[in-house]
Amino acid sequence: MKFLRNLLASTLGFFIALFLIFLFFIAIASIIGSEDEIIVKSNSILELDLSTPIKDYAPKEDNPFAEKLGLTDNKLALNKIINAIENAKTDTKIKGISIKTTYINAGVAQTQAIRAKIEDFKESGKFVYAYNDVYSQKNYYLSSVADSLFLNPVGAIDFKGLSTEVLYYKDFEDKYGVKMEVIRHGKYKSAVEPYLTNKMSDANREQTTSLLKSIWSEITGAISKSRNISIEQLNLIADNANGRNAALSKENNLIDGIIYEDEYKEKLALHTDKKINTISLEDYINSGKGRISSTAKNKIAVIYAQGQIMYAEGNENIIGQGIINKAIRKARKDKNVKAIVLRVNSPGGSALASELIWRELELAKKDKPLVVSMGNLAASGGYYIACNANKIVAEPTTITGSIGVFGAIPNFNKFASDIGINAEQVSTNNNPNYSVFEPMNDKFYNVTKEGVEHIYTTFVNRVATGRNMTFEQVNEIAQGRVWTGKEALKNGLVDKLGNLNDAIVIAAELANIESYKTRNYPTYKKELKDVLKFSPFVKASKEEILKEALGDENYQLYNNINQIKNLKGIQARMPFILQIK
Repeated sequence: MKFLRNLLASTLGFFIALFLIFLFFIAIASIIGSEDEIIVKSNSILELDLSTPIKDYAPKEDNPFAEKLGLTDNKLALNKIINAIENAKTDTKIKGISIKTTYINAGVAQTQAIRAKIEDFKESGKFVYAYNDVYSQKNYYLSSVADSLFLNPVGAIDFKGLSTEVLYYKDFEDKYGVKMEVIRHGKYKSAVEPYLTNKMSDANREQTTSLLKSIWSEITGAISKSRNISIEQLNLIADNANGRNAALSKENNLIDGIIYEDEYKEKLALHTDKKINTISLEDYINSGKGRISSTAKNKIAVIYAQGQIMYAEGNENIIGQGIINKAIRKARKDKNVKAIVLRVNSPGGSALASELIWRELELAKKDKPLVVSMGNLAASGGYYIACNANKIVAEPTTITGSIGVFGAIPNFNKFASDIGINAEQVSTNNNPNYSVFEPMNDKFYNVTKEGVEHIYTTFVNRVATGRNMTFEQVNEIAQGRVWTGKEALKNGLVDKLGNLNDAIVIAAELANIESYKTRNYPTYKKELKDVLKFSPFVKASKEEILKEALGDENYQLYNNINQIKNLKGIQARMPFILQIK
């Protein structure tokens, strides 16, 4: 009897404790929720700090605890940034923009879109200033749009041109007996090249050089226009690192003044009637300026496909056929949705998932106009899901194309043999089995090669049909080669250069509507355990610990390598992991 009483008391105590913890979270949420509303004061200057990770789409959490308790990961949405700058253009309380960011946590195409919007903001007659202690190259590209650009007396501008580096593992594989068995189609399909050779192929060097030159021409062209420096002179500055200190930066017209931060604030004050009020971009967005208000009944659905493509349900960082196809069907069945814009930011991935998404888009296209907007990446599988649109719009610096497929399977035969491990297999049939401990046999290779060729042929046919080209025309520009948006316009893979808003305008024209509002898809739901992983009361995940220890850039490199283990089935993926420096 005593045991039962103790058990009952312990059980009751547990539930009481659970209830008290619940009340504790509710109390904190209530306190946070009662905070003052963000008010945009008169004589305000909008300060742009873009060091927070920027995604094309970063929807608010649907779990009330996440937002109220601050348990969400830190991020900014590109669409909200663009909307905020657009609103600031006509906001009488905003006197101008101050670009002051130590690091731009966005891709080149995203940065280009923000820069173009700031340039549009300047048409209002309001000022744009920029200041920094040290400018990274991407930061300088953005900041050069300013009317006046300033640098700390001991600062520098890292202006040196673009470069990238690819690691090759063939000698490592030979030495340690661990290798990747590769089957591919496309001479430019270089995602697997590092496993096959110890140096860059001529084809890979050709496409990488062309890609970097195309992006660099966009960067230098924009800087040349804003700073009134010839492109030839900009290349000389890059060749000789003539932004390496403040004096050289000023001498070469990269900046307008060498001042300290307090002096910069004094310059900002000259543009206000009273005391300076600065408001951060994030606060301005949270004040309600991250959206464009509209009372229109007609809607244009903007479906965001961001991340690698996997055969899965998908989430905010992974394009899975589950969530994306539900979003497409929902937009298709909504009578108020008159057109669909698919925003793609993906290096590709699973060929099967890409085909399933392609099919759902093909069905939607029969009912409503479909326009694709390309972000930083719309390559391989990312292009696969884009190719059947009525119109395709890309940023000039978008990386796209990569029409090719491959399969890669690890093999440990030599390594196992060297350490004295022998694997024996028993089968009921003579099928093309594969063991990581045995060399790949011809039968398995031939069957897998047939699958790769079939998917490549399907891919090319999808593009040919979608782009109104012949198989031969597509095959000539395919072979896994990547192109910038500017190059893709010339070879017929895209229809127009522009941003997401340009794609939305085209969609409205195809739907023959003038008044409309946008509706973003998909919606993502997180379980409470996923929300609480950012809580200080919950043990940090391995990813969070690594990100904290390695920093954002190094963690991204780790994450790129780690993604290899998730490759299942034949892949339609970017030809290589490109880190542009």
